[in-house]
Amino acid sequence: MTQVSDNELPDRVLKWVVDAVDSYATVQSICRLYGGTSSIVHSVSLQVNQVQRDFVLRQFDNVEWLQEEPDLAFHEAESLRLASRSDVSTPEIVAFDETGRECGVPVVLMTQLEGSVVLSPHNLDHWLDGLAASLVQIHAVDADGYPWPYFTYNDVASLETPSWSSFPELWQRAIDIVKGPRPKAKTCFIHRDYHPTNVLWYGHTVSGVVDWVNACRGPAGIDVGHCRLNLAQLFDVPTADAFLSAYQSYAGSAFNYDPYWDLLSLSDILFGPPTVYPGWTAFGVTGLTDQLMVERLDRYMMSLLSVFEKYNK
Repeated sequence: MTQVSDNELPDRVLKWVVDAVDSYATVQSICRLYGGTSSIVHSVSLQVNQVQRDFVLRQFDNVEWLQEEPDLAFHEAESLRLASRSDVSTPEIVAFDETGRECGVPVVLMTQLEGSVVLSPHNLDHWLDGLAASLVQIHAVDADGYPWPYFTYNDVASLETPSWSSFPELWQRAIDIVKGPRPKAKTCFIHRDYHPTNVLWYGHTVSGVVDWVNACRGPAGIDVGHCRLNLAQLFDVPTADAFLSAYQSYAGSAFNYDPYWDLLSLSDILFGPPTVYPGWTAFGVTGLTDQLMVERLDRYMMSLLSVFEKYNK
């Protein structure tokens, strides 16, 4: 097997990319993109008819993930097609190798968007406003008939009290709520992994949303809750609350908030001791520690329990 560096691609994969765009195209550059943790992603620049065009190639090399979801490449391709109906800029699907027959592993080739990830905004309120407005636009897409439904990453029935927390009784209360009846909720198109490292900015404006492989049909509260969970860990509970307020102001009557979905999103992290998400450090965030993640998750959990009790008096 030929060994390649991080900024190279196997010959068969590179040939597939060129043929998918234009067999007469020439490769200008290849660069490994970091931040993701479950696939290999490269930026590939091609010269096509004397014009440079930039693409993103995702290679699905996680064997365990592929065993659980063998249709990952097809799923992301279809998600990108549906996402293009929103008012948010999203990558355009160019080609995909569903089974890996051509490239060795399943791959997706898409256009590359302008912009970059911003995790230390100069104006936090404006940044949260952009995150919220973009998510509302995604949720406006009708997902009726979309074949991938929402599911939890953890088996809710087997959730156990985390051993890493100093507040096991409160976590057990949160788990009991999650194991209880789910509120009725209208389904829509959800990103399923909506958080700041999947949102691109150009200047002071959101320029696009990326990483659509987990998109599905489900309740809007799951996307809101997942983003709030990330904000609570990156910043604090007030920042997560400010995002919710911004989302509600844009969604209006189309969104009925229920803290149950926040608690269910929180349960997704109950698979082991909390650690700092590598994507945050890859994009330059410093000062985060695993212990800080524990403390922030405890505070966020307690805030959600307080809100849940108020909503269910």
